[in-house]
Amino acid sequence: MKITALGLATGAGFGAVTSLTNALSSPYSTLGTPLAGTVWASIAKVLSLLVGLGWAWAALAVVMGRLAGTWARGAMTAALALMAATGAYYPMDALLRDEPLALYWPEFLMWWAASVLFGSVLGVVGSAIERPGVTGLLAGLTVPVGGAAQMMALPPRPGLTFTQETVLAEVLIWTALAVCAGWAVCRFWVTKPATHIPPDSRLRSPSR
Repeated sequence: MKITALGLATGAGFGAVTSLTNALSSPYSTLGTPLAGTVWASIAKVLSLLVGLGWAWAALAVVMGRLAGTWARGAMTAALALMAATGAYYPMDALLRDEPLALYWPEFLMWWAASVLFGSVLGVVGSAIERPGVTGLLAGLTVPVGGAAQMMALPPRPGLTFTQETVLAEVLIWTALAVCAGWAVCRFWVTKPATHIPPDSRLRSPSR
C-alpha cells in the first residue's frame, strides 16, 4: 500500500537525519570537527535537539497514524515507521562513527521492540485525531502534553547550562507544542455539535 511505503520511507529518512545531525553537531565526530565553531555547527545542533527527543519520534508515529486513517492501518504504519527509523538510525551511527554495527545490536533490538509496542499505540492515537468530540481532542493533545512533560522533566540541555542553540531549540519546541495544542482545542470547539434549543412555544403561530 502507498501509506505503508510512505511510512517506511518517512521513518527511514527521519532516523538517518537524526543520526546525521547528531554527527554534524558534535565537534568530536569526523563530520562535525571541520564545522566546529561555525554557524553550520550551531544549525546542526539545533536540528539535533529538535529531532533527537523522544516526543519527536512519538510525533512521527502519531502523524503516520493520522495519515493512515483507520485504527488497524494506523497501528501498522506507525509501527513500521518507527522500526524503519530505528533501522536507519543505528546503521548510520555505525557508519559515521566507523564502528561495527554489532556494538549497537542489543540497543537496536530493544528499540525495535519498543517501536512495535509504542508505535502501534501511537498509530491508533493518530488515527483517532479526526474523530469528533473528546476522543479527537484527547488524541490531538497526546503529543503536545507528552512533549511538554518531557521538556519539563528532561529539557534538551545539561542542568542549568544555557547556550544559544539550546535556547532557540526550546523556544521552537514550546512554540510547536503550543500550536499543536491550540489546533486540537480549536478543532474540538469548531466540530462540537451545536446544542439544540427548542423554539419557544409562545412564538409559534397558533394552529387553525
